[in-house]
Amino acid sequence: MPDVNVSQAMTQLVPLAADSFDKNKVTPGVLGFLVFAALAVGVWMLMKSMNRHMGRVDFTEAPDPAAVDADKSAHADAGAQSPSAAPRGGSKG
Repeated sequence: MPDVNVSQAMTQLVPLAADSFDKNKVTPGVLGFLVFAALAVGVWMLMKSMNRHMGRVDFTEAPDPAAVDADKSAHADAGAQSPSAAPRGGSKG
């Protein structure tokens, strides 16, 4: 099998392609439309999926259990030591 260089083959094909089309009338054609339509449908499906997934997201952050336990124990210790922690309120009248 002869050793054919790619650039050598391209230089032979370029003059043939230059004569076969008018540079002012080149269009993407049916294949270009199909590729563009497939990309558009794919983007539409991705956006629809993203909207569905974003609807399922819960944006409220759950508190850290260790911080909640520490906060409760700190309030319990402060309430036992401080007499001002008693509920305020007086009788009106």
